[in-house]
Amino acid sequence: MIDLPLLPTVLGALALVFALVTGLLLAVAVARLRAGRLRADAELAETRAEAAELRDRVELLARQVTVRGTEPEFVITHVGEPAEEPPVPARIEGRLFADIVLRESVVKAAALAHGLRRAAAPETRNRIRFEVGREIRRARRRRRAELRGLRRERPRDRTREVA
Repeated sequence: MIDLPLLPTVLGALALVFALVTGLLLAVAVARLRAGRLRADAELAETRAEAAELRDRVELLARQVTVRGTEPEFVITHVGEPAEEPPVPARIEGRLFADIVLRESVVKAAALAHGLRRAAAPETRNRIRFEVGREIRRARRRRRAELRGLRRERPRDRTREVA
């Protein structure tokens, strides 16, 4: 058990430790808040700079549009002007051509493989099986209805022939 005369000393020491820990935690919290504030200020300054740059670009584009707006948009004929020669296509060397053809073939093969893989998937096969069965039942119903209609017509035809 603690002696009563030492109790104020122990309580004072505990209060001092508590105050130091609280002060330390408070200092850490303030430092974090300050760092966050500095980071936010830096981001705000960067954002403002970007906004100013974008505003300048928009103004430049607006000026270009107003300058272009005075010129005619489309010229239908070129009467009195020399005829332009059609552009000559650039030659592609053999290795580049082979590379382009090979890449295109690989892309087509990959697309075909993907399509086949999707077509062979169990969900797709089940959906196809379901649709085929549905169509078969629909065709049977149609044939039965036609047969019933023909059976109804036969007795009427015979009565007409007798009369």
